[in-house]
This record gives sequence, structure tokens and C-alpha cells, in this order.
Amino acid sequence: MLSGSVLWAIFLLPLFSLLFISLILRPFFNSHPRLSGYTIIACLTAALGLSIWVLTRSDQFPIQSTVEWAVVGNFKINLGFVVDNLTAIMLIVVSGVSLLVQIYSQGYMKGDPGYHRYFAFMSLFTMSMLGLVMASNLLLVYVFWEGVGLGSYLLIGFWFHRPSAAAAAKKAFIVTRFGDFGFLIGILILYFTYGTFNIAELNQMAVAGALGGTTLTLAMLGVFSGAVGKSAQFPLHTWLPDAMEGPTPVSSLIHAATMVAAGVYLVARTLPMFASSETAITIVAVIGGFTAIFAASMGLVMNDIKRVLAYSTISQLGYMMLGLGAVGLAVSKGYLTYEEGIGLGIAVGIFHLFTHAFFKCLLFLGAGSANHATGTFDMRLMGGLRKYMPWTFATFLIGSLALSGIWPFAGFWSKDMIVLEAWRHTPILFWLAIITVFMTAFYMFRAIFMTFGGEYRGGEAGHGGHSSHGGHDSHGGPHESPLVMLFPMVILALFAIGAGWSFWAGGVAKFLAGGSYAGMPGVSLEPNAFFGLFSNVVHEPLPLISLVVALGGIFVAYAIYSAKWISSEKIGRVFAPVYTLLSHKYYLDELYEQILVFRILYEGLFKLVQLFDTYVVDGIVNGLGKITVAASGALRKLQTGQLQSYGLGIAIGVVIIVAVFFAYR
Repeated sequence: MLSGSVLWAIFLLPLFSLLFISLILRPFFNSHPRLSGYTIIACLTAALGLSIWVLTRSDQFPIQSTVEWAVVGNFKINLGFVVDNLTAIMLIVVSGVSLLVQIYSQGYMKGDPGYHRYFAFMSLFTMSMLGLVMASNLLLVYVFWEGVGLGSYLLIGFWFHRPSAAAAAKKAFIVTRFGDFGFLIGILILYFTYGTFNIAELNQMAVAGALGGTTLTLAMLGVFSGAVGKSAQFPLHTWLPDAMEGPTPVSSLIHAATMVAAGVYLVARTLPMFASSETAITIVAVIGGFTAIFAASMGLVMNDIKRVLAYSTISQLGYMMLGLGAVGLAVSKGYLTYEEGIGLGIAVGIFHLFTHAFFKCLLFLGAGSANHATGTFDMRLMGGLRKYMPWTFATFLIGSLALSGIWPFAGFWSKDMIVLEAWRHTPILFWLAIITVFMTAFYMFRAIFMTFGGEYRGGEAGHGGHSSHGGHDSHGGPHESPLVMLFPMVILALFAIGAGWSFWAGGVAKFLAGGSYAGMPGVSLEPNAFFGLFSNVVHEPLPLISLVVALGGIFVAYAIYSAKWISSEKIGRVFAPVYTLLSHKYYLDELYEQILVFRILYEGLFKLVQLFDTYVVDGIVNGLGKITVAASGALRKLQTGQLQSYGLGIAIGVVIIVAVFFAYR
């Protein structure tokens, strides 16, 4: 029998790493920075091993461990962890991807003066993310939710001496606070209406029909606002591209595989509640579909390779929300029962989260490898790296094929599963998804042809081919990254190839669909014509259509940026207004900063608050002070120091008291 103490051990291992690095290694072994990396690698290896062991005990799910934290009258708060099929997969993703990123960081961060601090922050972040996915109630989820936000803030602003990094960290922290505030309101509405924070209890009430109406809709919109902030969905997406100012391994971990996936995980965890409100689940699906195509359009014109990947991440997160929303909407409208829809919806959304974690993490590490060789992230200064960096090129190509949804790579299976469900339940969103497929393939192979094709264009001037983060010595030119960086990339490339095929062996998608959620049995998700792509395209042609569309995007990118049959400069001139709009990110940053922040908040609301403080609050305080001074001045004049005056006053007082006494009688 699997003990709940194993769950606490998974959570406490990165906490131990954080405390050991911060309190022991950094003060007493600062001259041995490698020890901090070895510490977190050892702890995460153990956490991954325990997570795999938990996964193998799925016949015992759900596994729970709860402790009573606070009791005040009828108000009780329990802190506890729970593991079911969904949580078990997320534990593998978080601990496994984090472990590979820490190994990669050993080479990328070599020589950085903040080495100990970097791995301490990574430990904090990983601990919070593991706690978030295992938390059994919304209050504990929110605590770790904020812990993830804190870790993200510290890691994005890791090189705080750079104004751009400090500004990006503040922007990420502030923008996500808007969503987190709504999340908190949603949690409070659920508690004060239904009397519990426990997620399983709330889901069971939703399935039983005990939750519903406007109250549930408002609560779930609040919960979704938190997911919108963390998962960078429109309109709170603007922080993620700027967050690329942090070290590349940070971008790879928290902005490709874990933190931004927290919002998708939250919607999946509470899907029965969302499905009980047609308005809320419709908004999830629409926001997801719009974000997918909206972010992909900006990725078409970016020249910074990390920003291309950042907009790609936003787009793919939109895909995941679309998948969850499409199936949840079918449940809400009665096309699917809760028993049929919840397991299927979780499988559709989280299966793509699972595969995306591997190939997007790989792509970010590949971008860091290219930066390590050239000193820049600007693709216009790269080119020709295929000859100098064959391993980086091969792994980056695999990641791009997976992201583009090319058969037989992982992204084909998971992304086209979403496309299929969108076609079955929300055809309008299906067309948005298909257009996004073309865009995704185009911008990823645009990046490949600009970065690895053609001839080398010199890299960053004055860097001589070393990393722009300043932690490396100068090298003579482009060069392949060291083995400690290549090893995680090769492992991730293998997952980018094979993770999708796991379906056939009773793997991730079937495992997720077969789980028990909200007390309901899972559904059997068998291979059909969709998964046998070439077996029956007449009856289920969508995978083939999606594949052809993706190949079309790759061909157009080849024609423009490799074969140069079409001039990219000419296209830019012909579509100059569109190019300007996309390159300026639809001017949303200007809208938020100059209109919302400066005009409305600073010159409007904040000025009114200042005037209220000056003339009302300060006026009342100052007025009371003046009255007190005036009154005390009048009373002071009565103190003459003459004994006969005091005697007269006493006599008058006695007369008044006697008169009042007889008058009362």
C-alpha cells in the first residue's frame, strides 16, 4: 500500500535543496558553486524516482495525505496532497523536465557569479510547482500559486543589474496579479457559497447538480482569470515575451513546461465545475482559440528566437485551453455526459501539455545553445549554424517538427487530437486551429532557416561567439555546446519523437482518460481512424488535412527564407501596415502602459485618490488637530493659579450638583 508520506517526500526534496543551498552552501562553500547544482540535481532525481514509483501504483489512486491546520469554530482548514491520474502525469512533467534543465544549467550558467542564487531560486520554483499540482484544496493551490509567481519573478529578474530584466520581472509580477486577484475572489465565492475549499468535493457537487447558476459562473470566471494570467492568455499575455530576459534555462522551464502550464492544469482540475456553467466554459474555449491564432500571428515576424518561441508557447497554451473548452462545452450542452466528457477533456488538454513540455523545453534549450555559440538571440545575426552545431541543429529540427504537428512526432498526436475534438463540437474554433497549424509550421521553419541555414552572419559584435549572459569566456567562433548541455537536449528530443506514440501502449492519453475524476469512472479511449493516420483517411481525414496544412507552412518558409524564390523584404513592403501592426504586437503594450496605466490609473484614479487623501483624510485629521488645539487653549486660560478662583469654581460646582439632585427627585 502506497503511503501518503511519499507525496510529502516529493514536495520536501526541493525544499531541502532550497534550504541547504541558501543556509549552508552559499554562506560556507561559496567558492564551490558546482555543489549547489549537484544538490538540486540529486534532489530532483530522487523526486522523479518517487514520482515514477507513484505512477506505477495507479491501481491505488486516489492517494491522499491530509493534516488539520486550523480550526476556529465551524471554520476548518486542512492542508493536504492528493494524487490521481492527472496529478501523476504532472509530477512526471515537472520533476523530469526540471531535472533536465538543471543538468543543462550546469554548462549554461558556468562562471556566473550568481550560481548559488540561481539554483536556490530554481529549488523554490520547483517546490512550489510540485505543491501546486498535488494540493487537494483551492486554498493550498492558491498558496503555491503565489509561490510559483514569486519564483518566476526572482528568476526572470535574475540578472537584476540589467534594467530590461528588472522591468520584465516587475511586469510579469504585476500583470499576473490582475489574474490572481480574480482567482482569489473566485475561491472565496466558492467557499462562502458551498462551504468547502476541497476540489474533489466541489467537483462532485457540480456533477450532482448542486452547483450552478450565476454564482458558479462568477466563481469560475474568477478561477479562469487566474489561469489567464499564469498561462499568458489574451488579454494578460503581454508579460511572457518580455520574460525572456531571464536566463534561457529559466525560459525553458517556467515559460515552456511548468509555470505557464499551471493555468491549463487548474482548468483541467476543475473541469466538472467549468462544465456546469455553459457561459464559463464557452469563454474558456473562445479565449483559447483566439489566443492560439492571435499569438501565432505575432510569432511570424519576430527576429529574436526566444520571442518566437515565447509567442509559440502562448499559442500552444491557447490550443490546450481550446481542447479543454471544446469538450467541456459539449458536456455543458448535453452532447456528452459527465462520465464521457470529463476524462476525455482532461486527456485532450493535458496530453498536449505533456508532449509540449518536452519539445518546447527542447526548443528553448536549443535557442540557448545557439546563443552560447553566437552571443545573440537575433536570428538575423546567426545563419549557417548547421555546419558548426550539428547536434543542436538536429535536436532543434526534431523539436520544430514536433511543434508543427508533423507525423510521427509527438505534437502530431496531441495537437491533432485537439483539432479533432474542436471539429466535432465547435467548428468555428476548428478553423482557427487549422489556420494556426499553418502559422506554427511557418514561423518555426522560418526560425530554422534563418538560424541554421545559409552562411554565418557574424553573431553579436564584440562577443566573439560567447554567451550574452557574460558567464563564459570568449571563443573564436561558432562552436557546438558542451556535452552537459547536449545531453538533456538529446533526451528531450527522444521524448519529442516518442511521447505521442505512448498512446498505442496504453500510454498518457489513455491513462488520463481512464482516471477517476470527481468520483466518476474514467472512459476507455481506444485507437481509432484518427490515430491510424493512413488506415482510414476517408472516414477521418482531419489528421491528413492538418498534416498537409503544416507541410504547406514549411514549404512557404522554405520558399522565402531558404530557396529565396520570394523576397521577404518585398513581402514586408507590400504588407507594410500588417507587418508594422504585428511587429508592434498590436500596440497592446502601448495601450496598457500609456493609456491604462498612465492616463487612466496614474493621471485618473491615482490622482483622485491623492486628492481624496490630501483634502478629505488629511483635512479631517488636520481639522481635528486644530479643534483640539483651540479647545485646549480655551481650557488653559481657566488655569489662573489663584486659590480663590478655584474655591469659587468648587462652590459653583457643588451648587449645580445639589440643584440637579433635587430637580431629579
